[in-house]
Amino acid sequence: MTETVPGIRLPGVEKEVSRLILGTDYYAPELMDRIAPIMDEFVALGGTTFDTARIYGLGKSETALGQWIRERGVRNKVNVWTKGAHPDLSGRPRVSKAAIDEDVERSLEALQLDYVDMYALHRDDPSVDVGEIIEALNAHIEAGRVRAIGASNWTYRRLQEANDYAAAHGLVGFSFSSPNFSLAKAKEPYWPGCVSVDAETWAWHLGSKLPLLSWSSQARGFFSGRYTPDNRENADLVRVFYSEENWARYYRAEALAKRRGANVTQIALA
Repeated sequence: MTETVPGIRLPGVEKEVSRLILGTDYYAPELMDRIAPIMDEFVALGGTTFDTARIYGLGKSETALGQWIRERGVRNKVNVWTKGAHPDLSGRPRVSKAAIDEDVERSLEALQLDYVDMYALHRDDPSVDVGEIIEALNAHIEAGRVRAIGASNWTYRRLQEANDYAAAHGLVGFSFSSPNFSLAKAKEPYWPGCVSVDAETWAWHLGSKLPLLSWSSQARGFFSGRYTPDNRENADLVRVFYSEENWARYYRAEALAKRRGANVTQIALA
């Protein structure tokens, strides 16, 4: 991957961030015989960066990823990106210094690492002042526990506000953003508090040059060939991605895939 498509450089992160990032949601140590070959192949193809989160499998994803890194001896070859400050199981926001501190500590324990290359807040709480958040994250950068910080599911306005605060106070700002972005456009949030790229967000990223690291870049399998307009077995996919516009995109991608000798998923991802 990185041999043919240049990766991304983030301030403070030694290794290039590969343009394709392997998500590890649903990974767990008891599944190692199934997930290890996937991670092995990803690295063999040039992938450098793994995406996990404190909430994934209630920590099992981080535990499995850390185990694989130790067993393969590849810590110096990969970037670990984890996320924290996700709402609790009742949906109550947890974007605060106390929650960030707790989640960073628990993530490092689960991963059994001294630091993570990239750390992102999994959700936002617009009622919390950005100054408190940026200062809490910078404390972990200064302590060496985190190399670069970002935000997942933040609006571009809040990202700009946070980075303006960081610049005004001599602190490190967000160096990447992770909203939902795919060829299929979301009609509504997949989960509460999620943010999908719209025209204004895309224009802001183009202007600010802040790297956009998409989650669900394949629209939860919309382009896999498993689904059709008449197949409504996946209620969430129907709710979020089933629309005339998205099916028109699917059919155009399908036609292009035939001309290019590719599959529809490859076209959608490109």
